[in-house]
Amino acid sequence: MTLTKEGYKKRLIDDKIEVYLKLFGAISIEGPKWCGKTWTSLNHANSSVNVSKTEYYNLASINPKNVINDNYPELIDEWQLIDGMWDTIKNECDEDNKKGKFILSGSTIPTDKIKERMFHSGAGRIARLKMYPMSLYESLDSDGKVSIMDMYEDNVKIGFDRDISIDTIIELIIRGGWPENIGVENKYIDILPKKYLESIITSDDINRDDRKRSTIKMEMLLKSLARNESTIVGIDTLVKDIGQNEISNEKIESRQTLADYLDVLNDIYLTNNQDAFSINYRSSDRIGKSVKRHLVDPSLACALLNLNEDKLKTDLNTLGFLFEGLVERDLCIYMNYLEGKLFHFRDNLSGDEVDAILEFKDGEYAAVEIKLSENGINDAKKNLLKFYDKVEKKKPKFMCIIVGCLPSIMKDEETGIYIIPITSLKP
Repeated sequence: MTLTKEGYKKRLIDDKIEVYLKLFGAISIEGPKWCGKTWTSLNHANSSVNVSKTEYYNLASINPKNVINDNYPELIDEWQLIDGMWDTIKNECDEDNKKGKFILSGSTIPTDKIKERMFHSGAGRIARLKMYPMSLYESLDSDGKVSIMDMYEDNVKIGFDRDISIDTIIELIIRGGWPENIGVENKYIDILPKKYLESIITSDDINRDDRKRSTIKMEMLLKSLARNESTIVGIDTLVKDIGQNEISNEKIESRQTLADYLDVLNDIYLTNNQDAFSINYRSSDRIGKSVKRHLVDPSLACALLNLNEDKLKTDLNTLGFLFEGLVERDLCIYMNYLEGKLFHFRDNLSGDEVDAILEFKDGEYAAVEIKLSENGINDAKKNLLKFYDKVEKKKPKFMCIIVGCLPSIMKDEETGIYIIPITSLKP
């Protein structure tokens, strides 16, 4: 009998965990704080220990074996805090080659000091799984009437679904995919993301590897990333952006320093950037290589910029970028579940872009445009058709427009492009 918490909502990663526990001695679930790693891990564990608690930390620091038992699977929460824990788990798995012995859960990448003493990669013994905040399908805000694989197999049921208002879309963005925020009254949904950021900025997590970093600079960087959510913005632009909004003695004066701060945000899983897609376009030299920048959940951008429903209703441009962040958060989760990857595409010469490229594990791919409302559908079709015409050799398996406020699941008869509400989508 596992330690499943009452009220636990099934996550997509649950299926993968069940499979991996049959294949590997241990699994490591990695992702941002508050995304549900512990609850999900408990859903598969028969015993658990959290080494961030003082008594267990002290025991494990003396010898990691002090917190290990044979009531498998055993969850070891925040394992990365203990020097030698990774290698101990790997060796425990080597002893008898049993499967499903341990579940490791962590909300930060191990510090350089601990990584230096990790002598084994864990390959073949410890499988790494990435976890994110909840998608709309997991939080039951998407009814899942059409899946990505339905489109892949050209087996989509067309027809009316339901009306979704712009108010609902805004609420989903502000609330975010944090499990503890699901079901909270709408007037309170902005509180948790703000407290989340406060806890991060004031924690020791930003002072990794014995380096003291300015909380003021980190907050300014986060606000810059929030202003540039879902855009292809370079480090120079971020440096300039921060320089225009801080007092002179608090400037981040070099690319190297800023890169260090960005690395910290990546190490604590607060950012989730979208890599550029390389494709057989007419000229590979003109294909952009820059990442599209995302915070791990668009609710964090709202919290950093103090955006509420009224402000977003009067700033549709900002709302559009945040909606794109919401959709691409979900697409990342869905493609991870399907063992694929999420990219974006940009032609540096013409400026042509495709919001999202879904690459499947068999090498096929799909091109996706994202629009807040029906008003943008025609422009999205033009963008996708232009991309389709310019791609040489391997064409996309399918093309799709994902829309916020759309009552029906549709397929354009002339082009074959799917037009899908985000609140109807699942993997």
